[in-house]
Amino acid sequence: MNNQPPDFSETIIMVDKPAGWTSFDVVKKVRYALKIKKIGHAGTLDPLATGLLLLCTGRQTKKMSTLQDLDKVYTGQMVLGKTTPSMDLETPFNSLSTYDHISAEMVKAAAATFVGTIMQVPPIYSAVKVDGKRAYKIARKGEEAMLTPRSIMIHSFLLTAIDLPFITFKLVCSKGTYVRSLAHDLGKKLGVGGYLHALCRTQIGDYCLEEAYSLERLCQTNKLPI
Repeated sequence: MNNQPPDFSETIIMVDKPAGWTSFDVVKKVRYALKIKKIGHAGTLDPLATGLLLLCTGRQTKKMSTLQDLDKVYTGQMVLGKTTPSMDLETPFNSLSTYDHISAEMVKAAAATFVGTIMQVPPIYSAVKVDGKRAYKIARKGEEAMLTPRSIMIHSFLLTAIDLPFITFKLVCSKGTYVRSLAHDLGKKLGVGGYLHALCRTQIGDYCLEEAYSLERLCQTNKLPI
């Protein structure tokens, strides 16, 4: 029986990111716990989101841009009738609308219009650069920034449950897709507003969340036999 811990110095590590952690927090934690000098992540997850985060170590860091280009799969929940500046629960609600006139059929019809190649404006609370500055830093100062629409591909937008104001979904999309923006845009199209309530990334290309380490387990692998 081999009781040696695995070697993570030259590999791609699948991690199940917990809520409340930034992607950089995870990189920093794993670097320290596993004593890895060269490590980075291949695609940011918002702090409030959970799910699959790919960490590349050693020479595998050269693959980060390729991994970032892979399609992603998400599951989550949107809520109609309220909006926030960040389009999720990071910031307080700033509008409230009645959704009593909205039916499940109306939600499905609106969601169908987002499938395919669409133009999407990133959230102001995002890491997109505007004149050399991160948009979220501009937003947190109370200033405004002009963000330009970007072309993305929504391969599938499946509504798995509709219990208004809650909409549970599964999304398959291209790189560069902001699910917060999708929630906001769906609410806007229905005329009642909307925000992203919960999000989990379940797949990146062929990498699946089911095969990922929990952060706690990963950081114990240099101490415990596998």
